Amino acid sequence: MRLQTIRWSAHALLAFALIAAFFALAQPARADLGRIECRSTPSKILGHDVRYCAILPPSYDASKSRRYPVLYFLHGLGGNEQFLVDSGGWNLVEDLWQQHQIGEFLIVTPDAGASFYINSRDGRVRYEDFFIREFIPFIDRTYRASPLRHSRGIGGVSMGGYGALHIAFRHPELFASVSSNSGALLDKLPDVRVANPQHSPLLRVLRAFGTPPDPAFWHRNDPLALARTANLSGLKIYFDCGTEDNFGFYRGASALDKILSARKIPHEFHLYPGSHNWQYFASHLPAVFEFHSHAFALPAAP
Repeated sequence: MRLQTIRWSAHALLAFALIAAFFALAQPARADLGRIECRSTPSKILGHDVRYCAILPPSYDASKSRRYPVLYFLHGLGGNEQFLVDSGGWNLVEDLWQQHQIGEFLIVTPDAGASFYINSRDGRVRYEDFFIREFIPFIDRTYRASPLRHSRGIGGVSMGGYGALHIAFRHPELFASVSSNSGALLDKLPDVRVANPQHSPLLRVLRAFGTPPDPAFWHRNDPLALARTANLSGLKIYFDCGTEDNFGFYRGASALDKILSARKIPHEFHLYPGSHNWQYFASHLPAVFEFHSHAFALPAAP
């Protein structure tokens, strides 16, 4: 995805936001802003510790008996658990709380490497199993997150958008809402007969599915395939993509829109001007956080 280029350009474009984010982390927590914890949790399934960050809402430390909805927000390829902090996304969340545009909920960002948030084809990296069986229960008991479906959402950008849709469509009974910004969705796999995997940016992105991608393995995990049969009743769905997306993910997003529309499954879908970069993601993050806040039926922060 030219992701290294994307990350560096994001740092340049959001330099002031980055400085503000790190300045905020160095200051005592303010009651109107919340705070961030970045830690790790052991995983028996993965065989190693997994890093994560948790953005705690403004009243979290004062309201010791309150349980909060939680949004799991997943990074893209080349990112890690710090992506909202490093990119200035934390400042967007602060602004939304200060402007009373969203209610109070936890935002948790786990590290997933290049896993695409699925169980690997060879079974060695069972990230989806870790996320469902270990990580969600860990967050529920560690951060006073509400353990109920109506208080749990999942979203992400790029690879994380793919992962959010994959996990929510595979486990719809666990989530009230799902969102995807520029999710790595394809209406069809690239034709490897005419595309050299070593020189195709898209095929390099899809290495988690084999080189070249294994069509059967892709289909088993593809959110579009899952959307055709999954019981998505009660799941609130949002996704968007840029009309100039570098990898053509807008075609996959449009295909998902058609599948859900044909099944008469309510959802919110947008194609906006923009390409596959942090500028595009950041411009639509406020709408995503508002979408999840409404899905949790939360009043705006007082």
